[in-house]
Amino acid sequence: MNRPSRISIALLAVVALAAVAIVGTSASSAAKKKPTLSVAKTGLGKVLVDAKGRTLYELEADGKNKSTCSGACAQFWPPSIAPKKPTVGSGVSKSRLKVIKRSDGKKQLSYNGHPLYTYSGDSAKGDTNGEGINAFGGFWYVVSGKGKPVTSASSTGSGTTTGSTDPNPYPGY
Repeated sequence: MNRPSRISIALLAVVALAAVAIVGTSASSAAKKKPTLSVAKTGLGKVLVDAKGRTLYELEADGKNKSTCSGACAQFWPPSIAPKKPTVGSGVSKSRLKVIKRSDGKKQLSYNGHPLYTYSGDSAKGDTNGEGINAFGGFWYVVSGKGKPVTSASSTGSGTTTGSTDPNPYPGY
């Protein structure tokens, strides 16, 4: 009669535990991966947000799927850089999502023809402090889940008045 040795049983247990750990890690990684673009509710309504929950903006001066924001502009309004395989969450249309090439060669997300940016003045999920700022050649607006700029006169970001006429709220630029 062949009885398994203690070493064989220990080795089998280690292999089984490793397999469970690998499967568990893969499943939890897939579950934790958030869509590149999704919709979240803010004080301005349902708006586009990135995978980290940051509000996304468009610059009215941009052309369709063409970014005009670079240099100092891109420091204050970082472009939403596209991952290799962008994904969308509930409330976001995959057909409206496009990856465009910036003048610096990087790939940026564009939604419904609007190149997308975050705002350096937003510090928490749901912040919309960049709404209505007039800087770097035009007004900046939050993008709705339908891909339209939120331009309502009643919309304000925390501490920012929509439609601000300050030609450049960024000292030194």
